Amino acid sequence: MQIFLMRQRLLGLLTFNLNTLSLGPVKAWAWGLVLGSVSPFALAQSTPRAAPTQDMGQIEIKSNRDNDTEVRRESTAAKIVIGREEIDKQGDASLGEVLKRLPGVTIQGTPGRGGAIRMRGLGSGYTQILLDGQRVPPGFSIDSLTPEQVEKIEILRAPTAETGARAIAGTINIVLREGQKANPDDFKLGTNVEHGQVSKQVNWVHNLQTEGLNGTLTLSAFDSWKPDDVINRTVAEVPTNPAAKTDKTSETVSVGHRQGVHANARFQWRGEQGTSLVLMPFLIYSDYTNQGRTDLRQTDAVGAVTTDSANLATQSRYVMTRLNGQFNRRLTADDLMEVKFGLGRSTYDYQFTQTGGVTGLLPTLAQTQDFTDISNNLSAKLTQILKNGHQMVSGLEMEGVKRNEMGTTSVTDDSGDLRARTQRFAIYSQDEWKFNAQWSAHAGLRYENIETSGTSSEGTRRNSSAVWSPLLHALWKPVPSSRDQIRMSLTRSYKTPTLFNLVALPSLSREANSPTRTDRVGNPDLRPELATGIDLAAERYFEGGGLVSANLFHRNITDLIRYTISQVSNPSWAPGQTRWVSSPHNVGDAVTQGLELEAKFRLNQWWPEALPVDIRSNMSFFRSRVKDVPGPNNRLDQQPDMTANLGADYRLRSAPFTLGGNINYNPDYDTRRSDNQWAYQGAKKVVDVYGLWRYSAATALRLTVSNLTPSDYITGSTYVGNGVSETARTTNRNWQNVTLRLEMKI
Repeated sequence: MQIFLMRQRLLGLLTFNLNTLSLGPVKAWAWGLVLGSVSPFALAQSTPRAAPTQDMGQIEIKSNRDNDTEVRRESTAAKIVIGREEIDKQGDASLGEVLKRLPGVTIQGTPGRGGAIRMRGLGSGYTQILLDGQRVPPGFSIDSLTPEQVEKIEILRAPTAETGARAIAGTINIVLREGQKANPDDFKLGTNVEHGQVSKQVNWVHNLQTEGLNGTLTLSAFDSWKPDDVINRTVAEVPTNPAAKTDKTSETVSVGHRQGVHANARFQWRGEQGTSLVLMPFLIYSDYTNQGRTDLRQTDAVGAVTTDSANLATQSRYVMTRLNGQFNRRLTADDLMEVKFGLGRSTYDYQFTQTGGVTGLLPTLAQTQDFTDISNNLSAKLTQILKNGHQMVSGLEMEGVKRNEMGTTSVTDDSGDLRARTQRFAIYSQDEWKFNAQWSAHAGLRYENIETSGTSSEGTRRNSSAVWSPLLHALWKPVPSSRDQIRMSLTRSYKTPTLFNLVALPSLSREANSPTRTDRVGNPDLRPELATGIDLAAERYFEGGGLVSANLFHRNITDLIRYTISQVSNPSWAPGQTRWVSSPHNVGDAVTQGLELEAKFRLNQWWPEALPVDIRSNMSFFRSRVKDVPGPNNRLDQQPDMTANLGADYRLRSAPFTLGGNINYNPDYDTRRSDNQWAYQGAKKVVDVYGLWRYSAATALRLTVSNLTPSDYITGSTYVGNGVSETARTTNRNWQNVTLRLEMKI
């Protein structure tokens, strides 16, 4: 009888606590039923009659989203965590579509076509991209991953010694799927239509059920067709000779076909004394073809018209195989050693042919590029729990990349051979400690050295850089029991020139060479960009889930790298000619700052009578100035004034149906890149909506319409100087993408 009464009291206490956690009486009753199934014998075994009653405290049950929010809240360094629930919510076909909705993240290029991933509007190379905590291998695009391959996304707005300081804008860490033995397999089969072109995808996630082995296998296969319609208009003038004015308009219509397979796995063995080994094989195979046609019309100053046409054909194949691993061993109760290693090989074969007409406006071109990258990395980290709330992390990293490249152009046959090598070494130490219930801090120091060398027809080129990066973060909770907190960071970060920046082979323009249709070449004398940064954030977390935050940032950048245009006489790749050439140079100092706002909540948290609609919103404002370039609009490349997202999701109470959508907006803007160069980026407004019908706990049907209200995406460039004036405008058409997908747990 005593046992029965104790059990009833325990059930009553737990049911009360679960109800107070806003789980509702039904969920609380379900948990009570589970606990009620415990037999009196089991309770008698675990609780002796003579033992006094112990207060176990309040039990909290959290969803994955709540857990992700708690990780963000407790991290000393500013971190945003996006888990499986949010990754799956919209039903995106690519990871880039997921990333574009995150605070301060923008995706370059035409809507629905993917592009470079940027944080805080900063250009390529300012955002550090990691895969399972390691730098991505060369030639690999994160946007090529499918959302089904990803367990979570971590965003760090300021660098840390452990994750690396090559992150002036911040760091995006993509964590691949982890195995869960208790979970069934995920199977998704979909088809989508874009401008009459039909594509198909299949995704399968298998959780291993073997004793002693935890892991998962993920397989994605796709057969996609992408239409393109691009219009280019170029107006060129010579101020001293009005008769030299020309107006060229070309339209290129093509269809690209990509087939591929992505496969990755995670196998984890656990031994005694905290020993574990994780192996993560990774495979990407992608085959691409594109057939198209360009029609060009040129009008001179007196109205005479010349036309030309060219057939275009592109073929490429990318194959990457990689094995990453991680070995953990607990040396003592307070000391953990972690060793990571990776070895990979990627090959890329590219062929482009342009068969021009008889007038010569569209020349006949044949370009090839074949490269093989072999990369390896090794790192070791020691984590120590010290007295007085200190946690010390120290480590070293080594990475090597070797590239062998063969290429040809239509001008010379020997300009395409390249052998290049990059070696990186880093050592770091950081201390994270908690002073008291209100204050915690995170301080670190990192040294990194990078050596790059390359040999081509241009000769042997070498570049060396070394950077010390001190880093400091602090977290302050004004009232320890409240859910409000302030973050502060003072950091030094940097951006290194890429292998392409340093030793890139000459790349010829596909149209007649001009100030807006330039050749491209590398520069081995580049210095790394250095940035001193300050971040300040205020955050409030709600009891029932959700948050609001405001984040201010400021960066002072020295030795900014920017592509500039000049005329080169008798270059090695075009003997006897004078060519317009674009190449990277250090152009001086710059400053950038911004404000990032974010709010996530359920509507009925603010208005009790409202529907329980999940609201996701963020808005960021950016400003920048390149000091050695005259204004106005002397901003950093491709940084908009602002970016904004507004999304909502609602699950109907009367039916197993969920509706949701998101609006992503970037305004248009001009950039003055030098005394002679200007660039223009058009506005982007992308509306995505979805509906999810859940037939059962294991089967659902999803309909997604991406880019619901398509509009032309316009970019442009202008050059005025050296006796010429030329303006180019490019219009990329885009269309709705309708996807129907069957989702099953088997």
